[in-house]
Amino acid sequence: MSIDTATGKEAPAELSSERVKDIFATIAKKYERFNAVSSFGAYKAWLAGMMRQASIGPDDDVLDVAGGTGDVAFTVARAKHPRHIQCTDLVNEMLDVARAHYADGAADGVPVDFEVVDAQNIPYADATYDVITMAYGIRNMPDRPRALAEMLRVLKPGGSLVCLEFSTPPNRVWRALYNFYLKHLIPFWGGLITGDREGFVYLARSIKAFPDQQGLATLMEDAGFTDITWKNYTGGIAAVHVAKKPQ
Repeated sequence: MSIDTATGKEAPAELSSERVKDIFATIAKKYERFNAVSSFGAYKAWLAGMMRQASIGPDDDVLDVAGGTGDVAFTVARAKHPRHIQCTDLVNEMLDVARAHYADGAADGVPVDFEVVDAQNIPYADATYDVITMAYGIRNMPDRPRALAEMLRVLKPGGSLVCLEFSTPPNRVWRALYNFYLKHLIPFWGGLITGDREGFVYLARSIKAFPDQQGLATLMEDAGFTDITWKNYTGGIAAVHVAKKPQ
């Protein structure tokens, strides 16, 4: 079933896919600055946590889904030095920023290729990758069960999916403060930095409509993943889930 990622309600997939393309194509060149400012730098700690939880070796082939401007791919390259990274995203303008960073040496010598890919229809063969990484991606996909099934398909048996995503703070007071921040400050920062306030109204709504930690774990389990764990960061504002493909 496809949904409207802004509300979580059933809707044609094209509604969310086209909106995501439009928003991220517009803000691509300013997206990294927005991440740094809006998270008060916390996104770096989330990426570091993601690396601590990611079991990636020097012989591994890594698929980075919703790779955007390359933040995760280049962090993996510098921290883990795998054999190869395939960095994919729905929006070519985001990948153009990643390609520029790669040309400047951001991958520390690790080979990285870039391709426009819809994660709900991954064009790679079964059992191709040892690890899949994804940050802030699944939330923007209207058919999440299909996307997770596709990721499971292209993973090798025993391979893992490492997913960083915005989540739900368990503490009621912290959750209320966070909801205020989402509603008022995310659109403010987004509008100030990129000029596209409405795009960040969508971003805030999509975070609020997204399943909590257990909800995402259940989606992964339903897709066929096992041994699913998660760790909260910044009081549960973000969480890193790790899920395995059965041997």
